[in-house]
Amino acid sequence: MSFEEEIRSRIGDNGKNALLLEAGSEFMHQSIMACYSYNFSCLGRPIIQYPQDMIAMQELLWQVQPDLIIETGIAHGGSLILSASMLAMIDYCEAAKEGRALDPAASRRRVLGLDIDIRAHNRAAIEAHPLAHKIEMIQGSSIAPEIISRVHEYAKNYERIFVCLDSNHTHEHVLAELEAYAPLVSKKSYCVVFDTIIENMPDDMFPDRPWGKGNNPRTAVREYLRRLKLEGRKAADGAPLHFEIDKMIENKLLITVAPDGYLKRI
Repeated sequence: MSFEEEIRSRIGDNGKNALLLEAGSEFMHQSIMACYSYNFSCLGRPIIQYPQDMIAMQELLWQVQPDLIIETGIAHGGSLILSASMLAMIDYCEAAKEGRALDPAASRRRVLGLDIDIRAHNRAAIEAHPLAHKIEMIQGSSIAPEIISRVHEYAKNYERIFVCLDSNHTHEHVLAELEAYAPLVSKKSYCVVFDTIIENMPDDMFPDRPWGKGNNPRTAVREYLRRLKLEGRKAADGAPLHFEIDKMIENKLLITVAPDGYLKRI
């Protein structure tokens, strides 16, 4: 058995290990209450993510090698910086493999971030970062028709597109984001829907938020996949649009805010 086969076997076993799954679930519950995800940074900018999901993103971005990453939700900008750093690393490795000097200005790879309110101090910090040349930002609602139109027009210049949804977590908002941006995802790439974990939390976990059990990203994912199956959708490239939940990622991480949220276009 090869090393990769051993890994897949262990991950498969994880998904059947009731005690391990229960331990991961309890950690998620307790750590969310402790605001655990607010304690980390990426290359100097706060990133409101779990380290496990950050590693998953690193693995997926290296695997897909996208030339455009679309992210809804910016906050402090740490996720944009993480994505930009991966694109910069892909540029560097590509240049090294081809035996040429790296010219950052020549690379077309970009991260496009959307947020309804980009705070001035966050925008200034992101724009002052050494990886700012990899990042574009648009302020406005991610589900507003004019914003959707701008993003689709921007995306026409790219071939391998990766999407991350992490803004307003209500069912209707995430479902509208999926309808708007999932069709841009390239074949074998991903649409990652964060905070589907909300569906697993107690009813009273988010008393000050408009989302909660029955109204969250996971319910939106379920509805969107139902629509794809029953009604069908076309991708931006004209092909029929199909996604599957990549359970291997969830079973590998065990601790993730995105159960059933790693959607792979097939």
